[in-house]
Amino acid sequence: MERLKIAVQISGRGSNLQALIDACAEPRYPAEIALVISNIAGAQGLERATKASIQTRVIEHRDYYSRRAFDSEMTREITAAGAELICLAGFMRMLSDEFVDHWRDRLINIHPSLLPAFKGLDVQAAAIEAGVRFSGCTVHFVRREMDTGPIINQSAVPIHDDDTADTLAARILVQEHRIYPHAVRLIAEGRVTIEGERVMIDGAEAPAEALINPTPV
Repeated sequence: MERLKIAVQISGRGSNLQALIDACAEPRYPAEIALVISNIAGAQGLERATKASIQTRVIEHRDYYSRRAFDSEMTREITAAGAELICLAGFMRMLSDEFVDHWRDRLINIHPSLLPAFKGLDVQAAAIEAGVRFSGCTVHFVRREMDTGPIINQSAVPIHDDDTADTLAARILVQEHRIYPHAVRLIAEGRVTIEGERVMIDGAEAPAEALINPTPV
């Protein structure tokens, strides 16, 4: 089986990277990590990659005179590694329009809310303050505008009355670790197509039951 080669871009601890590493360790998983890039030299995720014998590259954004130059160096490294799909996993840098356009439909991200709601940062606190009953996480293809693009999959997480931003984030993170490898699998298996700005997944089935919070008595 020929496996899809992916590059993972990180800036921090790399917990979603670890979820992808664990998935790729399964013999029948249809993807493999060819390269991990970090813009932070001491990122914990680099240790995770090294432990898994995955090639790493540190490209510090402060070493480049422009965002475009920084992104061009990333493209060179990703192309040299033979990666066909880029997974952003806690990569805390805005990407240039040129980079996003170059990798269009080959660049995905995971965001800790049910997009298109609650874009940006501190989304769990925003969800609790807004009083919504569900939050969650989303894997999507990346477009020029922040936290936009065709949605591949999502997981809905109910919000509890006593939730804090931290407790909600912890439960959402568990789901992130589930849906990111699943999204990569769907792409690697050739089941994902984009029609307009909507993802269509061959053979996918939606849940039979609706989710209600609070649960009816």
